[in-house]
Amino acid sequence: MALAVCRAVKVLCVADDEESLAALRGATTAAEWELTPGATTETDALGVIDAERPHALVAFGGFERLVSLVRERFPAMRIVTDRDAPGASAVAHSRDDVREVLRSLARPGGPILDGS
Repeated sequence: MALAVCRAVKVLCVADDEESLAALRGATTAAEWELTPGATTETDALGVIDAERPHALVAFGGFERLVSLVRERFPAMRIVTDRDAPGASAVAHSRDDVREVLRSLARPGGPILDGS
């Protein structure tokens, strides 16, 4: 029997280097969601996605290929980037815009079912 489980929306931040990642995570932090471990490479980001199953990806930097791969593998994931990229749900023109852009995107509907 599947149980309805309430879980926080998880957000993965990805940036080009540790300093940029720390700034992006700081700008993304909000009471409405939980941040997963961040990433600075495509490989690390895909590993976090596989382990943490985030609901949203915030990618600042040259991550167009990552955005495309994530959109293909997880069509419902909300993806925010700092530039136009195929597969992005929205563009945040600065780190200061990230929270509002994430809030503006549709939230997942209904409870999350745990089939265990």
